[in-house]
Amino acid sequence: MVGAFDFVPAIVLLPFFSFLVALFLGKYMPKGGALAGITATAGSLLLSIWTVLTVAGFTGTATTYQQTLYTWAGGMEGTPLPYELTFGLLIDPLSSMMLLIVTLVAFLVHVFSLGYMNDEGETGLPRYYAGLGLFSASMLGFVVADNLLMAFMFFELVGLCSYLLIGFWFREEAPPSAAKKAFLVTRFGDYFFLIGVVAVFATFGTAAFAGDGSFPALAEAALAGEGGGDVNTLFGLDPQAWFTVVGLLVLGGVVGKSAQFPLHTWLPDAMEGPTPVSALIHAATMVAAGVYLVARMYGFYALTPTTLAIIAFVGGFTALFAATMGVVKREIKQVLAYSTISQYGYMMLALGSGGYIAATFHLMTHAFFKALLFLGAGSVIIAMHHNENMWDMGGLKDRMPTTYYTFLAGSLALAGIFPFSGFWSKDEVLYEALVHGLGGSPLLLAAWAMGLLAVFFTGFYTFRMVFLTFHGKPRTDTARNPHGVRWNVKGPLAVLAVLAVVAGFINMVPVAKLTGLEIEFLHDWLAHGPSGLTSEHYSELTHDYANYSVGTLVGGELGTALISGAVSLGLALAGAGLAYSLYNVPEPVEHTDRLGSAKDVLFNNYYQDEYQVWLANDVARGISRGADKFDQGVVDGVVNGISSVSLLSGSRVRRIQTGVVSNYAALLTLGLVALLVILGLQGGWFV
Repeated sequence: MVGAFDFVPAIVLLPFFSFLVALFLGKYMPKGGALAGITATAGSLLLSIWTVLTVAGFTGTATTYQQTLYTWAGGMEGTPLPYELTFGLLIDPLSSMMLLIVTLVAFLVHVFSLGYMNDEGETGLPRYYAGLGLFSASMLGFVVADNLLMAFMFFELVGLCSYLLIGFWFREEAPPSAAKKAFLVTRFGDYFFLIGVVAVFATFGTAAFAGDGSFPALAEAALAGEGGGDVNTLFGLDPQAWFTVVGLLVLGGVVGKSAQFPLHTWLPDAMEGPTPVSALIHAATMVAAGVYLVARMYGFYALTPTTLAIIAFVGGFTALFAATMGVVKREIKQVLAYSTISQYGYMMLALGSGGYIAATFHLMTHAFFKALLFLGAGSVIIAMHHNENMWDMGGLKDRMPTTYYTFLAGSLALAGIFPFSGFWSKDEVLYEALVHGLGGSPLLLAAWAMGLLAVFFTGFYTFRMVFLTFHGKPRTDTARNPHGVRWNVKGPLAVLAVLAVVAGFINMVPVAKLTGLEIEFLHDWLAHGPSGLTSEHYSELTHDYANYSVGTLVGGELGTALISGAVSLGLALAGAGLAYSLYNVPEPVEHTDRLGSAKDVLFNNYYQDEYQVWLANDVARGISRGADKFDQGVVDGVVNGISSVSLLSGSRVRRIQTGVVSNYAALLTLGLVALLVILGLQGGWFV
């Protein structure tokens, strides 16, 4: 009987076919092949819904699926760790949920692009829709990968597509530069990821996420002593220390793709690409890929407490660090870019704190409200004739009511205001960090404190953006007479706005603890799946290996959940209230000027770009020049010196090969005389 799992490859292949159609036939098709992309992503979305229903058991018994599609390199006999390189599929609750998120956002972005890209009469539309198709297919292939090497390949293809789409307007000055920056910064992280993949194969002999010889199972066996001897023999390291090294190597790619400190600098510049591309990058593809990878490998990371602590601290710091920069930005997409960096910091904070479900929950809700906010910003940019400066806007509330109210729903979710989706997911992230920090981990407690403080800044910059864009009086002629938007812009906004409101209801942890109702649906969803790939298994691992004991405030876990939620909500409201008092006025002024030199630091992104340029030009180039001199002077010098001696001696010896017999007779006579003299001296003949 044919089932949903038989069509899983089609979820990936349909957008890939749309890429081929747009690339080769788009110039002959209306709107550059847009309809092919919309049809393909719609098909993938329907198949993803069918897959989720199958995993959930609505079409029968709840089940998961794993299949090896192709073995492109067999086991290497005669080596201590033989392994196979394969392409395969892994469908479980996590990957099926991510399939639904990616296909939904990709479909809505394709529809939205009809209004955004064709608004200007763009040229190069076949190239644009081909890029969207390949981007969607690459991320979907990454999601369904059943092993780390296959995931790495699609991970790199996602990076290539982002490079192509960020630099879509390559005839302008800024987009190509931004594309190169995104490519180089993320490649730096992926270099460590590649080494990590090699280390995984060398250590475990496999990179499979599940199944026989599953990746987490091997890690557990090694920690239990069954594989520890092999690891010690190979690397001369304690297994725990080596697993930490491997985890940090793979984490390099995660930090780059998910724009975590210090490899975050590419993401704000990526706003030079088309706004629908920004929505796809931030909500469901490039930036989401890093967090999804850690979640996919969580059975391994749960065994490395040091790596988890680093993940949590980097996430908490990034959440606060990026949020502070968002408060001074003038362009609407720049504010959203820094909010993305900050929100993925929350996801990393949750993963590092043992909150696998919380991180996955926030990954889902963020996909919906961040796609909504970017597409809403795109609607505003269309209306403003592609002017992104919020200080040139104002008064758009009455002129663009659909955009305003949908954008407001996304803003309330982003700020974490009750009862919108972002409140529930962000609250659970902070709760997990708090209870595990109180359990005896000062590093987690510090990360929680940074994440909590970032809530205030998030509320402030979010509603500063709303008030400057939509409230007050129009500050330019364009704002007084904005360009209208069509159904293909309003439709995706309406769908995402509904999700931004209701998506959080699937996992209302504080309410569940207070009432005892079974409304933690995401907990139940992620508790099922292949052995070693469930939330319950991960919870056991973090408890057994990471020693993440739970601490509570007054009233136990219920009291802690309520206090954490109340404090977080209070800070969000305080930030929003401050923005209301300063910017919800007819003619706002730039109050951030009062920050003085601190504003310059924030506006210039803490001079991270300048620092990285200095690091590349002065430090890295200086080191490379020194290495080059050593290579040419010492390494090549020794090799060239030896060859010079050989060549010189050969050229001198060659001179005696004259071909004249009398010369050879003379040389033989001289040689004989020399030999007799030496023997005579040694024998004392001349004494």
